[in-house]
Amino acid sequence: MHALSPDQAKQAYAAGAGVLDLQPHKLPRVEDVLISARDGQRLPARLFAPSSDVPLPVLLYFHGGGFTVGSVATHEPLCRHLAHLAECAVVSVDYRLAPEWKFPTAVHDAWDSLAWLREHALDLRLDGARMAIGGDSAGGTLAAVTAIAARDAGWALALQLLFYPGCAGHQNTPSHHTFAKGFLLEEPHISYFFDQYLNEPAERDDWRFAPLDGVDASGEIPDLEGVAPLWIGLAECDPLVDEGVMYADRMRMAGVPVDLEIYAGMVHGFIQFARALPQALTAHNDAARALRQAWRA
Repeated sequence: MHALSPDQAKQAYAAGAGVLDLQPHKLPRVEDVLISARDGQRLPARLFAPSSDVPLPVLLYFHGGGFTVGSVATHEPLCRHLAHLAECAVVSVDYRLAPEWKFPTAVHDAWDSLAWLREHALDLRLDGARMAIGGDSAGGTLAAVTAIAARDAGWALALQLLFYPGCAGHQNTPSHHTFAKGFLLEEPHISYFFDQYLNEPAERDDWRFAPLDGVDASGEIPDLEGVAPLWIGLAECDPLVDEGVMYADRMRMAGVPVDLEIYAGMVHGFIQFARALPQALTAHNDAARALRQAWRA
């Protein structure tokens, strides 16, 4: 993918996204909505929900793709399955992608999506008091950052649900070297995505890009105390696995309840290979169980 132009990369990713994924689960409620961003842009999003006579809890979901590729459509089977398994609504957002939209546009879109959903939950027959946030890969980064910002705003979240999120600003952990080649997500892909998304190398040290070790405007690493409980699912053979474990450890040290799962032998992106990999279905069920428990808390 790193040899393609951004437009070609988007097309290639979209074409291959469903090859090993589940057939989309049929749901009685699928609705397209538009989310208002701070600059007046309208962000397309899709709501997936089972039938219910009462307002449903909701997971706000951000797709992966290195801030450059991916969409609501590429992650629709996953979101449909999570809605079915967790007995909740899932709102999946088409936040704006690089290189047309550089950092921190995606961060702003994620936050604006949460603010919009809180405001419009009742209109959508959703339970705004039972709201979780989640995502995979780059979408996991956005969810993690938004969860910290929600804590700062005093907005309670039931759970942050992260599949192999990017957490660190630099590719210098042992797993980045061990799995740099031959395990689906390779080092040139990561550098390619970062180059598309960031305006300058210094932004690698911004906490909104690197929630594990990035710093805020005062040069401090943000404290994680009081952030929403964390469920994090990692792939063993993934360049990002070490930083995911380190992020879970930082959360634990801050007193945040953490449920960490590492799926043996799996590579980055495996949750979208559920037609071929039983471990992907296991991860779906584990994540859905965490959501169901969060709804009851």
